[in-house]
Amino acid sequence: MAQTGQFTADTPHVTAVAARMRALDARWPQTDGVAVFNRVYLAVTEEIDTRLRGGEFPDVVAAQTLDIRFAGRYLDVIDAAAEGGRPPACWRPLFQYRGHRGVRPLQFALAGINAHIGHDLALAVVDTCRSLDCEPRMIEDEFDRVGEVLVALEERIREELMPGPDLLQVADPLTHLLGSWSLERARDAAWSAARVLWGLRELPELAEEFTQRMDAGVGLVGRCLLTPWR
Repeated sequence: MAQTGQFTADTPHVTAVAARMRALDARWPQTDGVAVFNRVYLAVTEEIDTRLRGGEFPDVVAAQTLDIRFAGRYLDVIDAAAEGGRPPACWRPLFQYRGHRGVRPLQFALAGINAHIGHDLALAVVDTCRSLDCEPRMIEDEFDRVGEVLVALEERIREELMPGPDLLQVADPLTHLLGSWSLERARDAAWSAARVLWGLRELPELAEEFTQRMDAGVGLVGRCLLTPWR
């Protein structure tokens, strides 16, 4: 695919996003639920930045634009919450439960990923297409490559944050709950939602209704993922 703009692999946009996430990590307690997700997202962002600089994305402009638009939605939620605003429904459970001692770190991580993939990713695809004046199909390769990074890191996240064997023995419901959610399925749903939203771009009322229902549905899943285990 031909380059769709003038960014290069050395353009420091994604690097700046990672720096912002590192600053947030330094500000929040390690046990804070939003901080747990932020550390996961920082690892993803750093990996994507490395791959961008290594030339692993055929269209650097599309990949970088998508990543920045995507991260920007999360950072906007952080900024709004810091100013006393109410997070969208998809993010609300994570912010409400962020200090709950009965919620495990893996639950916080997956709830944040659920909100960001299930809601923000579709909107970021549409934002990217509008910014680059292109159809979703023209950035599908970049979408897939970003998704591959996410899926590859999901297993590592589960291994690092999953409770130990002794705890799992008495927490089978937790294991079942967390095993019922799939990042890969959420990513596929996000791509379908992005295509629907792009098709509705000339029908703003329907697009808004679809977005609101998507937000509410993802929020419901997030609330289930954050079910306290004790």
